[in-house]
Amino acid sequence: MHSSPVSREALPSALDPGTAAPDRSSGRPTILVATCLASFLPPFMSSALNLATPALSADLHASAVQVNWIVSAFLVASASCLLPFGRLGDLLGRKRLFIVGMASYAACSAACGLAPSAATLIALRVAQGAGGAIGFASSLAILTSAYPQGQRGRVLGINTAAVYTGLSLGPVIGGMLTQQLGWRSIFFVSAVLGVPAVLLMVIWVPEEWRGEHTDGYDAAGALLWAASLAALLAGISTLRALDVGRWLVLTGAAGVAAFVVRELRATHPILELGLFRNVVFALSNLAALINYSATFAVTFLLSLHLQAVRGLAPQSAGAILLIQPVLMAVLSPLAGRLSDRVEPRLVASAGMALTSLALILFAHLGSASPLGAVASGLALIGVGFGLFSSPNTNAVMSAVQTRSYGVAAATLGTMRQVGQAFSMSIVALVFAQVMGSARIARANAPLILASSHAIFTFLAALCIAGVFASLARGRIQRR
Repeated sequence: MHSSPVSREALPSALDPGTAAPDRSSGRPTILVATCLASFLPPFMSSALNLATPALSADLHASAVQVNWIVSAFLVASASCLLPFGRLGDLLGRKRLFIVGMASYAACSAACGLAPSAATLIALRVAQGAGGAIGFASSLAILTSAYPQGQRGRVLGINTAAVYTGLSLGPVIGGMLTQQLGWRSIFFVSAVLGVPAVLLMVIWVPEEWRGEHTDGYDAAGALLWAASLAALLAGISTLRALDVGRWLVLTGAAGVAAFVVRELRATHPILELGLFRNVVFALSNLAALINYSATFAVTFLLSLHLQAVRGLAPQSAGAILLIQPVLMAVLSPLAGRLSDRVEPRLVASAGMALTSLALILFAHLGSASPLGAVASGLALIGVGFGLFSSPNTNAVMSAVQTRSYGVAAATLGTMRQVGQAFSMSIVALVFAQVMGSARIARANAPLILASSHAIFTFLAALCIAGVFASLARGRIQRR
């Protein structure tokens, strides 16, 4: 009798989808801690680094364009790598890819702290983004493989709360570290925190998870996707500043189209386009793309409103902006658990509706608007996003078979990263149109307000459209 190269004990796909082997339950708490660390670190790093950019710029003599790329390089690299490495994890082993990803993330974080120049730091941030993408894509797939469907919403909610905890603690700890120890300490702390995630998986989790065995990996398709998406996102980010930006956008768009054609014909595709015939999977991913596109720029715009328009000190502005991520962190586990009992589309759609209301409120903020209006809008968007994210993740992961968990997690992560990049590109385009070469300063508060009104109005309309996409996905079949 022919035996499969992958043992049945190593394959959750040998079980009924949505179930887990009984002997795996003892390691689940360890898995949850390790994957939560992997989800905590990238948003913590990003939000902490935003507070450190002035000090970083002065120390490395970096231009404004270089500082922007120090922040954006991670986002572009992680978005480009999520899908190829998610598929690779399905084939080679999700735990193995998680260990490789988190180890490389920690090593690159330490190297970033030693970077002698802005150019070196940008290159290391690309490598750090790739490592973070491997860890994040694998962590969601591991969680979904290790927990049965009835518990999946709860643990995905906890994992989502780890993301928002990173966003909440980043500005506070990042500001403190930068002031007391310098901006390099942020990278060193991230490196240290990455080590336990690796050790927990290596020492205390003996199991491995894979998708169904296949004979090949479309390496050319993976390279085409990564290069095309990187060119597209880089082009959007530089569309205002560089003439080459438009050519990068065109090249990237053509490359993505060529990737789709290739995947339709590939024997072992990186992205199983047939997954998108599943209405729940397709519309849940679309809802995620819309939601992140509509919300990612909010913190940036409100930071400008509070400081450049209202004249608040950075510490005071940061305290107000904490309202949103704190509510996200608190509500995500509750929303995830609720989505185990109530249709995820209903919980997620309610969250998007609240987010739309918040964006409409922000579109009407003026220089004399009370700070209570800002705080109320942040509370609304915090509750809205908290209700949306983990139920939507539950919907995506529950819509696919076990063998496709890695690809599904990577696809969802790609939607998140692309949405974030698109959100900031809208900011760049509107600012270029309205503000031109004007500086971000209180003297230009009317221009900042005009730009913000236009952006928030567009984002609100986008989010309202997302509510309908979320509702249209249909019911999840409970296995």
